[in-house]
Amino acid sequence: MTENSESTFTVIVAAAANLGIAAAKVVAGLVSGSSAMLSEAAHSVADTVTEVMLLTALKRSEKPADEDHPLGYAGERYVWAMLAAVATFVGGAVFSVYDGIHTLTHGEELGDPTISYVVLGVAFVLEGFSLRTGVRQVKAEAERMRAPFAAYLRFTPDTTVKAVVMEDSAALTGLMLAAAGLLGGQLTGSGVWDGVASILIGVLLVYVAWVLGRSNAELLIGRPAPSRMRSGIREEILTVPHVVDVLDLITLIQGPGEVLVAAKIDFRDVASAEQVEWACEDAEAQLRERFPSIRRVYLDPTPGVAQRRARPSGPA
Repeated sequence: MTENSESTFTVIVAAAANLGIAAAKVVAGLVSGSSAMLSEAAHSVADTVTEVMLLTALKRSEKPADEDHPLGYAGERYVWAMLAAVATFVGGAVFSVYDGIHTLTHGEELGDPTISYVVLGVAFVLEGFSLRTGVRQVKAEAERMRAPFAAYLRFTPDTTVKAVVMEDSAALTGLMLAAAGLLGGQLTGSGVWDGVASILIGVLLVYVAWVLGRSNAELLIGRPAPSRMRSGIREEILTVPHVVDVLDLITLIQGPGEVLVAAKIDFRDVASAEQVEWACEDAEAQLRERFPSIRRVYLDPTPGVAQRRARPSGPA
């Protein structure tokens, strides 16, 4: 299974879980009169919309490069993932905070919370399964990259899977907050607990939306390959015959498993044009073999500092 196929499966699992959970939470919220349950319903609806956008991102990013987009469509993944983060903020966080404040200022009439507890339990199991699917994919990718799980999740360019893991983690936390709000209201007869739980769910969604939005913004603006990879690229180029120095190195993450490399290279002064051409070919082959995620390599033969100083000046 390819990385994109794994991501698609992970997102579909999350979308299916959230769609069913959202409907159940709406019914439970209306029956129990719980603002926290209604906030959780908004949370699940926002997550479902998010997953639809992430599926769109995965589909559109698969389009091959063409004349109008010579570097491909991988960047579309981050555009749609950014919109998904906005959907999480607007659809979930704003509603949850508003509903919580409304409950605190106007109060609420509490109904039978039994159905809410049942829905929360079922939702916890489904969200847990969805989270397990996302975590397993992240773990597998982290092992392939020989990176710690937490570091890989933080810096991974596969923001669709990152979104699923973060949203499912937030969903499980939100379910526990909703349960605490229901229990507090049941024990005290006050809707304050429910309102506070709703506000906390909203704050949690604000944090998730901010983290995901920032991650996608960084990739849209242009994020380089990790420093360890950049060092490895420089090291690999310097092993190529006729290469004297790497004067400038630029790397750019274009998408999950897609890195562009551009460098200014100082070649030996006595190297022929043919030797320089083959050195460029060898460098690209070595880089692709060591780092399979490198898709494009552009090397620019450039005179070194000593050559520039020794260059004869033109006529006065």
